[in-house]
Amino acid sequence: MNRNRRLAAFASLIVPALALGPAVAAYASTTTAPGAAPSATCNVERESNGKYHLWGEGFPGGTKVTYSGSSSDTVPTDEGGRFDIGGLSGSQFVVKSGSTTLTCVVVQH
Repeated sequence: MNRNRRLAAFASLIVPALALGPAVAAYASTTTAPGAAPSATCNVERESNGKYHLWGEGFPGGTKVTYSGSSSDTVPTDEGGRFDIGGLSGSQFVVKSGSTTLTCVVVQH
């Protein structure tokens, strides 16, 4: 009986995150299992000049990611798996790297 209660409690934590969509569920996860690749995330923020700033982290270091939205391009990640692009004209972007596809989260201050 205790096992069923624990499973029900665990399911109530997981189902809402999955219902929000893969980008939000991936963004919400900040821990990784030992030996697993880190979770990749990407964010968009409005700059003071009205343009947008796109950045991401957790990608394989030294690889390329492709972003698309109001503009698109392929950019390299640094050795730490991060990329950073400013001066973009939109706030909705999708980033792809290998089999990973993320819808970037808009950060508001």
